[in-house]
Amino acid sequence: MKNWFHYTLCGLDNVWLASGYQIKDTKYGRAASVFDTEGLHRLLTMALINKAGLLSGKEFRFLRVQLGLSQQGLGTFLGGLSENAVSLWERKNTVPAIYDHWLRLMVIAKFSGDTKVADAIERIHTVEKLIHQNYVVKGLDAQRRVEVVKDSERTLMAD
Repeated sequence: MKNWFHYTLCGLDNVWLASGYQIKDTKYGRAASVFDTEGLHRLLTMALINKAGLLSGKEFRFLRVQLGLSQQGLGTFLGGLSENAVSLWERKNTVPAIYDHWLRLMVIAKFSGDTKVADAIERIHTVEKLIHQNYVVKGLDAQRRVEVVKDSERTLMAD
């Protein structure tokens, strides 16, 4: 393990790479470049799905992120659980067994091409985007119109 790279960008503490990366010297110091992060994350996902025992909080969060779900979105998908409940499981390593199994099944279904699960996850993404959009009411010649503010424009509004 002496020449292996400790890959922590995925949020997991126990991932070491023997190959598939390059260390570069930059003017800011040493930097690492992983060649195929998507493939690496898919490999890690499959390893976690097949892991014996319950997932740790970090492993649970990794799989949730691979589904592209927020804590609130996953809570909704799991039957209306709160964002705080999911956050607590991830921080305190207290994932209930039933939700551990549900998450693994959702990941398996999504990665095996189950369109119903993929469509449900996409609907959650859409609803979350709609919920978190900012609307601005603008007046134009005594007429009002509502516009959706893009993320890039939010910072301009805050200044």
